[in-house]
Amino acid sequence: MLKDKKIVLGVAGGIAIYKVVDVVSRLKKQGANVEVIMTQHATEFVSPLTFQTLSLNPVHVDMFKEPKNFDVEHIALAEKADIFLIAPATANIIGKVANGIADDLLTTTIMATKAKVLFAPAMNTNMYLNPIVQQNIDYLKTLGYKFIDPGTGFLACQTHGPGRMAEPADIVEYLNGIYYNKDLEGSKIIVTAGPTIEPIDPVRYITNHSSGRMGYCIAEEAYKRGAETILITGPTSLLAPEGAKVVKVNTTWEMFDAVKEEFEDCDILIKAAAPSDYRPEKVSKQKIKKDKNLDGLNIKLTKNPDIAAYFGGIKKDRIVVGFAAETDNLIQYAEKKLREKNLDFIVANDISKDGAGFKSDTNIITIIDRDGAISDYPILDKSKIAEIILDKIRNLLNAKS
Repeated sequence: MLKDKKIVLGVAGGIAIYKVVDVVSRLKKQGANVEVIMTQHATEFVSPLTFQTLSLNPVHVDMFKEPKNFDVEHIALAEKADIFLIAPATANIIGKVANGIADDLLTTTIMATKAKVLFAPAMNTNMYLNPIVQQNIDYLKTLGYKFIDPGTGFLACQTHGPGRMAEPADIVEYLNGIYYNKDLEGSKIIVTAGPTIEPIDPVRYITNHSSGRMGYCIAEEAYKRGAETILITGPTSLLAPEGAKVVKVNTTWEMFDAVKEEFEDCDILIKAAAPSDYRPEKVSKQKIKKDKNLDGLNIKLTKNPDIAAYFGGIKKDRIVVGFAAETDNLIQYAEKKLREKNLDFIVANDISKDGAGFKSDTNIITIIDRDGAISDYPILDKSKIAEIILDKIRNLLNAKS
């Protein structure tokens, strides 16, 4: 997304500069052309030579140095920018821009640019929460400036709270998101992910090997493409995708109820979760003790609701997508599910194959359409599979409209 994009990076004076070095490295690896402007205070933390070495461009600091060409430097930099990123964005630089102060190379260039300007704040918690700083941030937002919100954590000043600059990977991902095709804007997408757990007693439960990664990748991609995204997830160890509304559930019935809560005004339901088909008929309120006189333990199971089948049956003009994880007769079983659950298409995979299945970052899928068309795909990262699924959904939406 960022290949050949011209990014002007404004670096203010703050300890978070050490993260900005990584931001430049990541941007260059994606093929971006990075020009760095440093304030004088920033050079007290990191040498301009560091950014020059990583960006492969001269670093700009002094507005009054003898020019090497006839361009007015701050105007030339302002005009060449596709994106203008300020990181770390200190309280000082935010305040200057909010009040129209242009007294050095960085602030004059910000004033002169017509590019999208993004701030990545980094400062002491009390400074960040100061009402003057918050007022400046709110005011800049009304003018169209964007902010990459800081995280909460342990800060260099030995305090804990908001003000920690966003991680380099998140900043670069935010920049990538600017260039995403918002082809799902205006759509509401529900994505289910992960396993469900069915309690046996307060200690034990039934579950499966689903990691939730496929559903999380779909939710992340859907949000990037402009959709209102609802991620309904069973227990996982994954970080929630930024921008999605996350609803956490445990049991299959809880997942069913959560989908029902959001389904009325949704456009698309993607059933990537692996909910448990059965649950114990009776759940013990106390831990079931091991009886040394018994060779085994019998637990009677009862059926859980079939979420895909229920909502496929009432979908009307909504798009409902299902998944089929099988170990044999892949196409036969997937086609049966497609018909019985009234799906628009189904994503099938043989979990016995290497590189496929629940715990892998990759998968090998076959997509089967309602008209019987079958498309096979090679081994791919699940993030790429998410793109394929959402491309197909976009085409269906276009056909309906």
